[in-house]
Amino acid sequence: MTNFDFLKKEPKFKNFADVAISAEKILPLDCAASVINCRRAMEFAVKWMYSVDSSLVMPWDDRLVTLMSTDEFRDIIDAGVLKRMEFIRKTGNFAAHAGKRVKREQAELCLQNLHVFLDFVAYCYADNYTESIYNPQLLQDKSSEVIGQTVTDLKLEQLIKENAALKKELTARREAHQHTYVPKPLDISEYKTRKIYIDSMLQDAGWLEGQNWINEYKIQGMPNKSEVGYADYALFGDDGKVLAVVEAKRTCEDASKGRQQAKLYADLIEKQQEIRPVVFLTNGFDVSICDNQYPERKIAAIYSKRDLEKLFNLKKMRSSLDKISIDKKIAGRYYQEAAIKAVCDSFGIRNRRKVLLVMATGSGKTRTVIALCKVLLEKGWVRNILFLADRNSLVTQAKRSFVNLLPDLSVTNLCEEKENYTAHCVFSTYQTMMNCIDAVRDENGKLFTCGHFDLVICDEAHRSIYNKYKDIFNYFDASLVGLTATPKDEIDKNTYETFELENGVPTYGYELAQAVKDGYLVDFMSVETTLKFIQNGLVYDELSEEDKKTYENTFEDENGEIPDSIDSSALNDWIFNEDTIKKVLHILMTNGLKVDYGNKIGKSIIFAKNHRHAEKIFEVFGKEYPHLVGYAKVIDNYLNYSQSAIDEFADPKKLPQIAISVDMLDTGIDVPEILNLVFFKKVMSKAKFWQMIGRGTRLCPGLLDGADKQKFYIFDFCGNFEFFRMNKGRATANMIALQGAIFQLEFEIAYKLQGAAYQTERLIAYRKSLVEHMVTKVRELNRENFVVRQHLKYVDTYAVLDNYKVLTYEDTLAVRDELSPLIEPENDDAKALRFDALLYGIELAYLAGKKHGRARKDLLKKVSVLASISNIPEIMMQAELIDQILHTGYLDNAGINEFEHIRENLRDLMKYISDTKKTIYDTNFDDEILSIEWKDSDLESDDLKNYKAKAEYYVRQHQDNEVIAKLKTNVPLTEDDVRVLENILWSELGTKQDYEAEYGQKPLGEFVREIVGLDMTAAKAAFSQYLEGSNLDSRQIYFVNQIIEYIVHNGMMKDLSVLQETPFTDQGSIVDIFTDLNVWIGIRKTIDQINANALAA
Repeated sequence: MTNFDFLKKEPKFKNFADVAISAEKILPLDCAASVINCRRAMEFAVKWMYSVDSSLVMPWDDRLVTLMSTDEFRDIIDAGVLKRMEFIRKTGNFAAHAGKRVKREQAELCLQNLHVFLDFVAYCYADNYTESIYNPQLLQDKSSEVIGQTVTDLKLEQLIKENAALKKELTARREAHQHTYVPKPLDISEYKTRKIYIDSMLQDAGWLEGQNWINEYKIQGMPNKSEVGYADYALFGDDGKVLAVVEAKRTCEDASKGRQQAKLYADLIEKQQEIRPVVFLTNGFDVSICDNQYPERKIAAIYSKRDLEKLFNLKKMRSSLDKISIDKKIAGRYYQEAAIKAVCDSFGIRNRRKVLLVMATGSGKTRTVIALCKVLLEKGWVRNILFLADRNSLVTQAKRSFVNLLPDLSVTNLCEEKENYTAHCVFSTYQTMMNCIDAVRDENGKLFTCGHFDLVICDEAHRSIYNKYKDIFNYFDASLVGLTATPKDEIDKNTYETFELENGVPTYGYELAQAVKDGYLVDFMSVETTLKFIQNGLVYDELSEEDKKTYENTFEDENGEIPDSIDSSALNDWIFNEDTIKKVLHILMTNGLKVDYGNKIGKSIIFAKNHRHAEKIFEVFGKEYPHLVGYAKVIDNYLNYSQSAIDEFADPKKLPQIAISVDMLDTGIDVPEILNLVFFKKVMSKAKFWQMIGRGTRLCPGLLDGADKQKFYIFDFCGNFEFFRMNKGRATANMIALQGAIFQLEFEIAYKLQGAAYQTERLIAYRKSLVEHMVTKVRELNRENFVVRQHLKYVDTYAVLDNYKVLTYEDTLAVRDELSPLIEPENDDAKALRFDALLYGIELAYLAGKKHGRARKDLLKKVSVLASISNIPEIMMQAELIDQILHTGYLDNAGINEFEHIRENLRDLMKYISDTKKTIYDTNFDDEILSIEWKDSDLESDDLKNYKAKAEYYVRQHQDNEVIAKLKTNVPLTEDDVRVLENILWSELGTKQDYEAEYGQKPLGEFVREIVGLDMTAAKAAFSQYLEGSNLDSRQIYFVNQIIEYIVHNGMMKDLSVLQETPFTDQGSIVDIFTDLNVWIGIRKTIDQINANALAA
């Protein structure tokens, strides 16, 4: 007798009944086989459900994890049952790997969970259901025979064919029974919590229980009566040493409660093996790491063995970043070196893990970060690097640069290569990496574990670290380098805050104005043109008599009425006026910078409003300049093989000369030959505006008939410069997807409805329905997805009805940040969902005592459209409500009940409101140029930020300068020499105030000497009396040589306290080494003289 005999009463369950019975019978002999059979029985049952239930549609593949993850399946299965099923699936996968041991407790839990699931299946689909009570005592019978099995797999497609006749009947039965099923509580003790959550986390990271993972690891020397403690988990390396201890607590407890206990364990283990283990603190949901280098921090999961071994190896290899050697062939400009030093200073001295480099487009961000990677690789700080960008073209471009400049570094582009996952430098788009995290595995398990990468480089950080992509940065526990040309300083998208920096103060900044001043980038001139129609729109009274007739014939409506005017926003949206486009092209072709001795317009980009606008520009160009065949080309997302078109445009020897673009060329292309940019659209984001300007800033020697490119022109026809001069531009708000927005609105309404004023029968019922819907949405989430796993604490909290009884304001904030962005889309009409969001917004505004004028206007507009199509029967049924809304004070007196009545009755009618597709009009009204203004760029620069970098770079690059050479070779300075330095540092490179702001009262000679150091020959000459033919012993000679090494490297020795540290003390102290103090006094005088030679006599 087994717990699964009840299945034999239903012949239709034969596909999985025997396997389930076998799983229980084989338990006494083989726990792993029992677990594998549990998983197989569950898989067969799930496939059977898909074959008999019309609500379940076969997904793109029939793997168990896919079948369990569909929205339709999760709508049927209770969340508690689903958790049990996920445990069976994970444990079954673990057991299926050869040589991996499964504990009996795990197998028993699998059998229990399988029983719960199959009991649910029977409840929904059986002809005659009788509740089956699980009896753990049956598992103790060891004399049962194991039945043989012949079925090893079930083909879903075959099952669907076999059970087609049952679909209608069994679907109806399940729909009738499902909602009355009473879930069996998932009672999780502390032990089982570990088994389900923490053990699963360890298994997922590739740890093997009993091999490199030991439970309840005994530690001697604890400060208690028995002097013995037991670490919950100890994780071992191949050498048998403890790599980490894991301290686990109940899921309801803060993980930090085990901090002191884990510290004591680590202290004692360090004494035993002389290597301090890493400490992980977890309650099953949250995980923190104490890695003995950085402050304790939250991470996504426990490290894998190879992650920990790599961590310890890097610690052994790591050397100081104080003195670094930068490859000047890669990044030789002063600001690039300064940026690298700023990052190394932040990583090294300041012990930070996040840095942000703000560098103007075209200033060499990629070269800078390549040289930085080379330094960090050589210094042993990193081994695995991830470079992320949001476009394939940026990924390809970056990889190409790394390959060219670091040819010995193994690299791969995940967007193109699907095999070379183990390269040390991985390039990927965000979406590709999100897909790879869970999918890519090797013989040791998951490859891209949270500790796999040591450095993550985020290109264009200002637009990549928000919304769905932020989970990548939360997942990988790595140092982070952000690259951007334009950081955003606003509440929702604060780049600086993400990188833990003060607002407006990046790790290093090099802006366009400074780059232009330094001669590394090209300045621009703006040609700001005001066209009448773009400025004022089409105004009937201002048209010529001929154009008025055309206007009347074109825009007269069905009632014979014509609009007095048409707003300028319609231009290039649904009205395309040929003469306006002609004038724009004429201004470009006449005034634009040209090449080939003025015979050919220089490479130019026209930024169009949309694809139709771009095509219209292309059409008009063909009419106006028929002799310039191939000169213009539309390059946007509608174009097949767009990359080849971009490559042709980038080639100075090929056409086209003019690229008409919609978004595609706004950022991320590098064409130094660009001489003209045309803004034929409004740009609302200041960040994007400056990114677009960056398309023209690159140097291009010899471009203009042998002369270098000195400027480029920006033709602005839409008032963008004026708009941003008035500081109106700002980044777009951080938008949440519709389904997440609705969830958040529902949650906040449920929070507000707790008030005493709303405890009426209808509103209590309304709140209950909201909560039930939210619980359903949370339970639908795929817990296997790495994004969801990072928020499991909140997922599990809000998957339980009882946790909505008393909501706080803090709950609304937590849900907004942690849960709402995860919510999956509804399988519903999008227009109905948008109407839900509109009405929920009105309800929330009402509850908060706020006005909702704009939303009300939108509601009235939608209801008015419904009134205009009342011939539709479904709309006719709501005629009374529609009339009340439009013609009475219904909305003025409405409360939550009334608003909800509107939402429930009108939401499904929104599908009848057709998308208002404006008729497209091609016109040719005479436009007028109101003004053309030529303006210099008026760039603002902050010289002070870059003074230090410029000064230090100048000194390093001009060591052949007579005065600098004197300082390097220990020749005393004169007053005239000091004046030369003053002229360089206080006039040419900046002011005396700039110098003092950075270096205070430091003498100029001392400043220079500290940078260039002292020539080795000169240093040895200074100490020659002690090294040549003297009576110094070996220890004394060693000591003098160490002084020479120090001064050669640092230029001076002002702080003599360093002589009390290694390496000076390696063979004894000064007193021990120099028993004759007169010798030491002489050496001391030599040091003082070297210092004095850097000052004026």
